Amino acid sequence: MAKAIDRFNNILGRGVAWLSLTMVLVQFIVVVLRYVFGVGSIFLQESIVYMHGFNFMLGAGYTLLHDGHVRVDIFYREAPAKRKALTDLIGVCLFLLPVCIMIFWVSFPYVADSWANLEGSQETSGIPAVFLLKTSILLFCTVLILQGLSMMVHAGLVLTDVEAPMAEERHEGL
Repeated sequence: MAKAIDRFNNILGRGVAWLSLTMVLVQFIVVVLRYVFGVGSIFLQESIVYMHGFNFMLGAGYTLLHDGHVRVDIFYREAPAKRKALTDLIGVCLFLLPVCIMIFWVSFPYVADSWANLEGSQETSGIPAVFLLKTSILLFCTVLILQGLSMMVHAGLVLTDVEAPMAEERHEGL
């Protein structure tokens, strides 16, 4: 199960990373249209916001998988593998899962209301799919919860000597 979650978040993260390039290209088009041709496009400008939101929200699980989140690692960096696994296990149980569950719980009615109204942009020529952007909040929580569960499984396996600590090189093969 943990390896399937890792593989899923790895594929998802690599996929949404392409939104960064697309965002740059669309921003370039917006600038050229505005300053060279004198044409503005609210739709294109909003699409940049959507891409940025999806990139950040859907890439969170990938970032956690590859240990890219900010952490105060004064003690963690030099700790032995079992202490790192125990720290990860406690961190997921006490912080990651409760916060993600709370965010999901609080934002669900907000997203459901947006879907019920098929909420669109407040701008006339904007993207008529704000409900999709708001859905990324729930997806953010879901990918982080899944990756947290995977971390718990991996930490448990390291603590019981069933699995070697997951090195960064092993992440690349997912």
